[in-house]
Amino acid sequence: MSTLVEIVAPRRLGTGFRWLLASSWISNLGDGIAIAAGPLLVASLTHDPFLVALAALLQWLPPLVFGLYAGALADRLDRRLIVVTVDLLRAAVLALLTFAIATDVVSIALVLVAMFLLGTAEVFADNTSSTLLPMLVHRDDLGIANARLTSGFITVNQLAGPPIGAALFAAGHAVPFVAQAVMVALGAMLAARIVLPPHGQAHEERTRLRQDVAEAFRWVLRHPAVRTLVLTIFVFNITFGAAWSILVLYATQRLGMGEVGFGLLTTVSAVGGLIATLCYGWITRRVSLANLMRVGLVFETFTHLALALTTRPVVAMVIFFFFGAHAFIWGTTSTTVRQRAVPSELQGRVGSVNLVGVFGGLVIGSGIGGGLAQHWGVTAPFWFAFAGSAVFVVLIWGQLSHIAHADGREQPAAA
Repeated sequence: MSTLVEIVAPRRLGTGFRWLLASSWISNLGDGIAIAAGPLLVASLTHDPFLVALAALLQWLPPLVFGLYAGALADRLDRRLIVVTVDLLRAAVLALLTFAIATDVVSIALVLVAMFLLGTAEVFADNTSSTLLPMLVHRDDLGIANARLTSGFITVNQLAGPPIGAALFAAGHAVPFVAQAVMVALGAMLAARIVLPPHGQAHEERTRLRQDVAEAFRWVLRHPAVRTLVLTIFVFNITFGAAWSILVLYATQRLGMGEVGFGLLTTVSAVGGLIATLCYGWITRRVSLANLMRVGLVFETFTHLALALTTRPVVAMVIFFFFGAHAFIWGTTSTTVRQRAVPSELQGRVGSVNLVGVFGGLVIGSGIGGGLAQHWGVTAPFWFAFAGSAVFVVLIWGQLSHIAHADGREQPAAA
């Protein structure tokens, strides 16, 4: 057992990292269960494409509204305390949702409110959690540490969680949300064991939140690599959000897959991501970061086209497998570049600028996707995603060279 722990979380990464890893994996298992159970709950209450897309939008809207303030608070306050408190609040909301489902008083309006509250809590939890790793691990080990966190995310959130969530939902609509509440609460208790170095501003040093946020924007605008990453993820999440916001309808109506089949799509994507974790070091030793980003963006563009054309579940699963590999490589690389480039005192705020880019794109995209699907069918958002992505790739192509110089040298490959 000790050998396995050493392989997964090498001793040099520290005890704090091991607690962080355990907390992340447990919480992500709960969230993975909800990946399938949440949309299935919405679909059981309504078949209106607009309301289905609205459910996704209400989970993606809070980072856009609260993200910048969450980042500013993470740079001011006890980061561990923020994570623990917010995760416990998430567990409470899930407990109330479970009660409503079990007593048969649940409605689409109540589910939408719950999703907004859960999304709001995740803004503060996820943004603050992303600042912990650079405080616990040496910058030269950030690549491998991020790879371990992401591999756990893929395994439990994307691979194990969705089919479990779909199966639990089939057993009883309230059951997956009970499981998620327990997992989130346990993750909070594990996070409470982390010991962080001193951080946060002294009271007399504090400025206004608006000044803190403005400083982060100025820093991002002056840093070519991080600026390019934020812009790219914003635009590509518009196209991604348009297509993925109605994915449950695409899977059930276009592909003819049932509840468990919908969860299987996410699982197949996770398998691709997990295999990519094993190849990540090999890939980054042979392909420059700029070319890695270029290949990934081209691949994502044609993923939308292929999904718009196919009606066969087997073909769709193959596409999702390779898309999962791409998503892992992109996510791990962009996170490591940002963490290495950003000073510790700005990690929360710059992370929040990136978060606003991520979810701002998803919010805009989900609104577009719901409208397109309602008027022209479930494949219309995928055609929009293909066309929009293709145009942006052409426009951003030359700027991607900045990513290779995030801090004056190539990042070390993850082991």
